[in-house]
Amino acid sequence: MTVATDDRVPELDGSPLFLLDELPDTAELLVGGGEGRHAVDVLRMTPGERVRVGDGRGTVAEGAVTAAGPEGLRVRVTARHEVPPPALELVLVQALPKGERGPLAVELATELGVDRIVPWAAARCVTRWRADRAAKGVAKWRSAARAASKQSRRPRVPEVTDVLTTRQVCGELADVDLALVLHEQARHPLARLDLPASGAIAVIVGPEGGLTDGEVVALTAAGARPVRLGPEVLRTSTAGAAALAALSVRTRWA
Repeated sequence: MTVATDDRVPELDGSPLFLLDELPDTAELLVGGGEGRHAVDVLRMTPGERVRVGDGRGTVAEGAVTAAGPEGLRVRVTARHEVPPPALELVLVQALPKGERGPLAVELATELGVDRIVPWAAARCVTRWRADRAAKGVAKWRSAARAASKQSRRPRVPEVTDVLTTRQVCGELADVDLALVLHEQARHPLARLDLPASGAIAVIVGPEGGLTDGEVVALTAAGARPVRLGPEVLRTSTAGAAALAALSVRTRWA
């Protein structure tokens, strides 16, 4: 069987997206394990329905379900696409929120097009990730990013890095074209900034307790520009999403 392969970005048509760790180059795919159980037991997928299967790194196979049962879904592939990364990478440096607000921030950012998420151990974070807790926290954020990618039909799952210190975050800013730190006292609104058409933009979101003066000094010395979103002060778990939405409107959705 010959499967059509092209470089077109597939248009959203409502077809669910399932993610596999590896996407075999075969005419038929098996969506098994947890993905398969979810497809059969929760989504109630049946033969004939159109689906997409991806690897989370830009490769997407389109096809139709041929069987749905205890082993999962069997999908006959009709086309494959390689979805390139965006010309402008959006990076969210997110101070650690407490409780479930961390995964919520990740979900919202993923749905709004973030490409990389950097957990940040800011000075006033209530949550502290140490030793094994850091590994569990990062794993939880990565799981949230993967689930949100499927929900929003994203062919690329955003990268979630290990948790970084303020010094390490400042070092990361050398690799971006524009770094923005959200601050309620900033004079410059984000909406009026000139934005690059390619490269990378980093948005830095502080904790609920706010940024320390030392953090503001360190981040601005590393090249970050303090900006404000508007007159309201948002929670740390939603501020990043609001900033990403504003940036996407100007750089990706225009």
